[in-house]
Amino acid sequence: MRAPPLVTLTGISHAFGTKTLFDQAELSIGQGERICLVGRNGAGKSTLLKIIAGIVEPEGGTRFVKPGVRVAYLPQEPVIPEGLQVSDYIAQGLGEENRESHYLVDAAIASVRLDAKSVVATLSGGEKRRAAIARALVGEPDILLLDEPTNHLDLPTIEWLEEVLGTFQGGFVIISHDRMFLNHLTKTTLWVDRGIIRRMDKGFSNFDAWSDTILAQEDTERKKLDKLIAQETLWSRQGISARRKRNQGRLRKLDALRTTRAQQIQRSGAVQLTAESGGASGALVIEAKKIAKSYGDRAIIREFSTRIMRGDRVGIIGPNGAGKTTLLRMLTGDLAPDKGYVKLGTNLTPAYLDQGRLQLDGETSLWATLSESGTDQVMVRGKPRHVVSYLRDFLFEEAQARSPVKSLSGGERNRLLLAKALAQFSNLLILDEPTNDLDMETLDLLQEMLDDYDGTLLLVSHDRSFLDRVVASTIVIEEDGSAREYAGGYSDYMSQRPAPAATPPKKVVKEKEATPREKQVKKLTYQDQRALELLPQKMTRLEETIAQLSATLEEADLFTKQPTVFLKTAEKLDQARLELEACESEWLRLEMLREEINT
Repeated sequence: MRAPPLVTLTGISHAFGTKTLFDQAELSIGQGERICLVGRNGAGKSTLLKIIAGIVEPEGGTRFVKPGVRVAYLPQEPVIPEGLQVSDYIAQGLGEENRESHYLVDAAIASVRLDAKSVVATLSGGEKRRAAIARALVGEPDILLLDEPTNHLDLPTIEWLEEVLGTFQGGFVIISHDRMFLNHLTKTTLWVDRGIIRRMDKGFSNFDAWSDTILAQEDTERKKLDKLIAQETLWSRQGISARRKRNQGRLRKLDALRTTRAQQIQRSGAVQLTAESGGASGALVIEAKKIAKSYGDRAIIREFSTRIMRGDRVGIIGPNGAGKTTLLRMLTGDLAPDKGYVKLGTNLTPAYLDQGRLQLDGETSLWATLSESGTDQVMVRGKPRHVVSYLRDFLFEEAQARSPVKSLSGGERNRLLLAKALAQFSNLLILDEPTNDLDMETLDLLQEMLDDYDGTLLLVSHDRSFLDRVVASTIVIEEDGSAREYAGGYSDYMSQRPAPAATPPKKVVKEKEATPREKQVKKLTYQDQRALELLPQKMTRLEETIAQLSATLEEADLFTKQPTVFLKTAEKLDQARLELEACESEWLRLEMLREEINT
């Protein structure tokens, strides 16, 4: 049973320029609800959050907040006043009744590990984000509205924020592209799609199956309407030769059908992401031997060695300021190490996407950014394309082509950078935080493009789910500058990382020689051995089941004739995919354990 609403939006209508974002939209948020707000870039998610917060007044409809309810809002890009100290900035989040509660401010500052007297404007991007989060939380709101809270945060801070929100007593609405973050926290999903707000009383982990079902139903209904229009059109043409008088009523019906079809909400096109490698590089792409880098007395990277071969997909993770970008620059030859050496392979053609978007000039138009020669053509992997046509591949409208880059949102700037980077031939793709501000559909398409890319990939990211889906090995940099490479993505690293060192005993005693029992080599248990034998067969059966269920769902009239069967089949398919993923993870864990024992 849903909680009584604390905030209610009724008949909300709003437009941005000529684009209608919402038309008679309805929404309510109850006490303690944990909601994620999802949708494509430009669908109106941030605007809706601002309407809920009372920052934007809708053009139509009403907003009601239950008296006494406190609502706090974290914007995607907080405006930081010049010269304001951390303590004063966080204190702005207190309500009038708590203005003198300095202990709340002190506790909030301690939780985000910041210096109370630091000037906020001088902090790093991640530190500013932590201060803004503390400002939103300090007033102990009943409803917390968070717009991309994980942007600029490192993995330890994202995990800290998950813990904070997991124990938060109020309710919250989150916009985020971080799938794992949403999977861990949310129990309700709001989907902003083509002006409609759809609600599912389940967490984000169920979103893909739910949205696929809705879109499949729409496709079925659209095909039925197209077929009916075709039948009526054929009748109208044949009727001319068969009768001198047309059946005007039937023609009016045909005209009404066409009007309905024309007005039917169309799904936006997907970003057209493709990347082709240039000529093959040498088998060895990068070899680093005991490289190190320091700035003053601080060691950024301690002696680290790796060998990256053609086709490898390598992720790089670590806390903010730990040296991820520094390591990336050393590996690609852009920065010389203080010690050790880096050897680059032959025939390398790199393409680079930087996290600071330094490749973009805010005053330059989108057109000039892609076509530096000033013509109406852009070379896309060796072939000429019209600039506007190529921009449409990345969901830009023709009217935006001559607009300056500074007019774009964060997600649009990232798409423009992707367009620029992917226009090049490359056999070494270097992506530094490519997922920031991208919607999930574009992230999925980016993942698919990287799956098909036959060059070598270096990826810096804090997006745990994206790392799991893309990379084959992960370099982890610690705050002390040490670095180590692990097989697999983020989840694999978490299962392989060494346990924290035990506190050493106060009294040092001479180590006794290990007993024969202690020297005994670890062995796989009988259950582990049986699992290794049986899991491949089980995975094969699950793959066959998934193929059969997918084929069933592809039947054009299944949803229309048997909607219950369609929904149950979709649910079985989702369960089978989850079970296959679990089996694959367990098999990989056991294989790695067997290799460790045998070495």
